[in-house]
Amino acid sequence: MMVEPMNWISEVVRPKIKTLFKRETPENLWVKCPDTGQMVFHKEVESNHWVIPGSEHHLKMSARARLKMMFDEGTWIDVPLPDVAADPLKFRDEKRYADRLKDARAKTGMPDAFKIGFGRVGGLPMTLAAQDFAFMAGSLGMAAGEAFVRGAETALDKRTPYILFSASGGARMQEGILSLMQMPRTTVAIRRLKAARLPYIVVLTNPTTGGVTASYAMLGDVHLAEPGALICFAGPRVIEQTIREKLPDGFQRSEYLFEHGMIDQVVHRHALKETITRLCGLLMNQDAPLSPRPAPMAEPA
Repeated sequence: MMVEPMNWISEVVRPKIKTLFKRETPENLWVKCPDTGQMVFHKEVESNHWVIPGSEHHLKMSARARLKMMFDEGTWIDVPLPDVAADPLKFRDEKRYADRLKDARAKTGMPDAFKIGFGRVGGLPMTLAAQDFAFMAGSLGMAAGEAFVRGAETALDKRTPYILFSASGGARMQEGILSLMQMPRTTVAIRRLKAARLPYIVVLTNPTTGGVTASYAMLGDVHLAEPGALICFAGPRVIEQTIREKLPDGFQRSEYLFEHGMIDQVVHRHALKETITRLCGLLMNQDAPLSPRPAPMAEPA
């Protein structure tokens, strides 16, 4: 049996040279635009509030980045959120629910899908709630329901508008009926805001679907939406398979819903702060102070 001689140059020297001059390139150095395929520096997209320059495609945004973008610098604090039972049903599918929660918390640095902030936006005091899609698709469970209600209670206590940035795949199946019970609970919290004559403004971001759309995401006094956001209960693929018909282009996107009267305005992310400040000033009959950087606000009780 003949053994083929080893090529010393190609099999020994070249691999060693490649290893010697290998450059470590960060995996997240570039961001690819889903619309155009354009490659953009990660830091450039981050500094542009996660909007792709040129195509203006709005990428998903973390809850913390969302609050940082909206609040005036140095004027906001995190509202502490109540603790809930982590795994009340001892649910398990391919993986234990407790392990899924542990992984999501390690990935996002958040206890659950909501972050609540209290501070000033354009000089006006406001309470903001933001869902983080990176935490189990922003799904609505007991912790998220408690967080939403705590945000509403903070707005009631401080007499501020309540602003929600929704981003969710719907109810969290691992909590079963306990997840679905958050829909009426959040609805009651919104009714308390309306009884107190405090504005509740919803900003629908991509995606907002399922039980969240069927409850607190569609009960606002004003509904704004970011460009291109998917807003629906059942997704277009499910509908097409059910009715066996092709849906119109852009169906269930924010522009389509605006044209058909489901939302009030489609607002570019860069204009959200100005738009919300103006709306809250009108609804609360307040003018924003001239100072661009008001003093920090006290922590809520």
